[in-house]
Amino acid sequence: MTESGGRSVDLPSLQRGQIRDPALSAALRKLELTVRRKLDGVLHGDHLGLIPGPGSEPGESRIYQPGDDVRRMDWSVTARTTVPHVREMIADRELETWMVVDMSASLDFGTAACEKRDLAVAAAAAITFLNSGGGNRIGAIIANGESVRRVPALSGRMHEQEMLRTIATMPKAPTGVRGDLAAAIDALRRPERRRGMAVVISDFLGPINWMRPLRAISARHEVLAIEVLDPRDVELPEVGDVVLQDAETGVTREFTIDHQLREDFERAAAEHRAEVARTLRRCGAPLLSLRTDRDWIADVVRFVASRRRGAMAGR
Repeated sequence: MTESGGRSVDLPSLQRGQIRDPALSAALRKLELTVRRKLDGVLHGDHLGLIPGPGSEPGESRIYQPGDDVRRMDWSVTARTTVPHVREMIADRELETWMVVDMSASLDFGTAACEKRDLAVAAAAAITFLNSGGGNRIGAIIANGESVRRVPALSGRMHEQEMLRTIATMPKAPTGVRGDLAAAIDALRRPERRRGMAVVISDFLGPINWMRPLRAISARHEVLAIEVLDPRDVELPEVGDVVLQDAETGVTREFTIDHQLREDFERAAAEHRAEVARTLRRCGAPLLSLRTDRDWIADVVRFVASRRRGAMAGR
């Protein structure tokens, strides 16, 4: 996994197909230093996550002002005083974050600096390190289509390292096993959890059948979607005759990649990504896109800065 500046943060257990715990632990420590150093100064305070928000605990009521969110109307005070009031929200002292990490077969692919699976681990690490400390808890649901691993939401450095190790060493799904992102997201609803943050990390390349469970999650939690892509997910090189296999269905087909096929593929890929973005907007989930051929740390910085500017402007 490549950082800016030419240095690399790789995950040897994935690249070599076997678990080498000392090497993996060293890679995760290096990844933590990279994230913390690159994002130092972007986030301030112990209780601000990647998405600035108003908090979820009720505070004092005040008189309604034009532009206030009508969903925060305090109807009991409004009825008692006959003057519209809204309920202020205060930030939680402790944040509970849950990640849904898609490790289906389509992520076991990469043509640039790393595989999409490695980039998903890096995204999970960024979420983990940026939301650590202050008693914040973080957990994960990792799914590859064949099996699901659930890591309980706890706090502490040892827990964070063990959770990332579990994500990084999730077995690859057998060929022909399709991932089920909708089921993985729906798993966040059981058992019921206190209000917090939910992060979905996926390439979102499969059928868009996850809108209903994601909307149910967003009704109670702050939601963030992280899209991990490879250049070949959005465009094809003109290489002539090739044999391609769909890793999630096992179907193999021969293609002649010419100019027309490239245009058709790019159009279909753009339409799918646009539909994913529209669906996420309907669910109230901001979208952070990371690519294997770009500086993912810089993309995270830009996303956080943009969200922070938007939040400050809204105030």
